[in-house]
Amino acid sequence: MRMSHMVEGYAALRLLLIGSPDNFDVNTISSGDLLRRNIAQDTDIGKRAAKEMKNGAFVSDEVMVQLIDAELSKIGPEQNWLLDGFPRTMIQAKTLDKTLDEVNQSLNLVIHLDVPEDVILQRIMDRWIHVPSGRVYNMTYNPPKHAGFDDVTGEPLERRPDDNPETFKIRLQKHHELTEPLLDYYRNRNILVSLAGNTSDEIYPQIRDLLQARFRPEEVPAAEAQI
Repeated sequence: MRMSHMVEGYAALRLLLIGSPDNFDVNTISSGDLLRRNIAQDTDIGKRAAKEMKNGAFVSDEVMVQLIDAELSKIGPEQNWLLDGFPRTMIQAKTLDKTLDEVNQSLNLVIHLDVPEDVILQRIMDRWIHVPSGRVYNMTYNPPKHAGFDDVTGEPLERRPDDNPETFKIRLQKHHELTEPLLDYYRNRNILVSLAGNTSDEIYPQIRDLLQARFRPEEVPAAEAQI
């Protein structure tokens, strides 16, 4: 079952995933995909981000906020959406809250995916992407029909320049340093839920049950329904 089907007819889902998610069929805003697309298109933001990403560093708050704000502005208030990879810092988190509050679309759920580090590394090493579309393939559980080529366009797939063990270790250390304050921030707002597992088969049912429990529409009494 796709995530969009999980919450069809429910209250609007405004979700942040912290961890290493798989793809879900909702309006997914991936900070990494946005950055790579801008780098591929050689935009001003892409040029600013390229050097930092190559060295395993995180991109500045200013650039990230500009990218995410532009994407959120394209999504209607009744649509479900999911943020992946943003916010990464407290400055980004508070700026995001301010932006969402202004349009009455505050975050209503933050899911922290607790996946072992060795599992994440293997997933990264098996990953290939189609840069123009942002489609992601994994040679273990979601391989392309023809190795090395996008299923839709037939164009060559690429490895992300930062998909290697050395950069992974650097990014993981920085990730832990930045994530702990974020988890505390969202935990204090009572919208944080942590889910643990090694694979999507283990985590996906937990997400499904959580979403359907949290966002199930209130039952309308029969007498009211007939009015």
